[in-house]
Amino acid sequence: MQKLRKLTSIAAAGLAILAASCAAQTPPNVARVLPGAFDSNGDNDVAAINLSSWALASASYTQQRPELAARALAAVDYMAGELDYSPRWAYIPAVTKLQMLQARDEVRQLLGVAPNTSSQAVVTALLTAANALQTGNRTVALQSLSPPIFTKPPEETLALLSALPYLPLSNVATQRVSIEINQLDGPA
Repeated sequence: MQKLRKLTSIAAAGLAILAASCAAQTPPNVARVLPGAFDSNGDNDVAAINLSSWALASASYTQQRPELAARALAAVDYMAGELDYSPRWAYIPAVTKLQMLQARDEVRQLLGVAPNTSSQAVVTALLTAANALQTGNRTVALQSLSPPIFTKPPEETLALLSALPYLPLSNVATQRVSIEINQLDGPA
């Protein structure tokens, strides 16, 4: 009976340590989006990659189209988390996943995203701005591009989205992911 109590105590202590270690881990920096967030009725992940790989291939594609730039940059932040976390994308090479995380950093640095801001906050703010701009609601767009998420003045962030510079890390990363995804769907 005493051995059983000792084993029970050891097991309880082990479970407590396990629970504490799980609680101590930070959750992955992953965002969730509503269906159609990236202008598709289909798969949000594939739509995010298709949109970002096309829009960021050339700075001219987003010139004077801040709603498109905001949606494409939201897609980069979103997919960096999805690729890094979701088992769906386990076949994507680690180097490609790392490049998407670097692309996320490049986008956040350009936009002046506050340090330690969650992916959910960034993606939600950018998609809100994109939707507001698409419907002509500049006031809501500017509000969504404000502190505490963004450190630059909202007008400056909107100006960046209207004249998005070429983002080399984001271009390469989104192109690579697009190739990886399309190879899976291509001819056998």
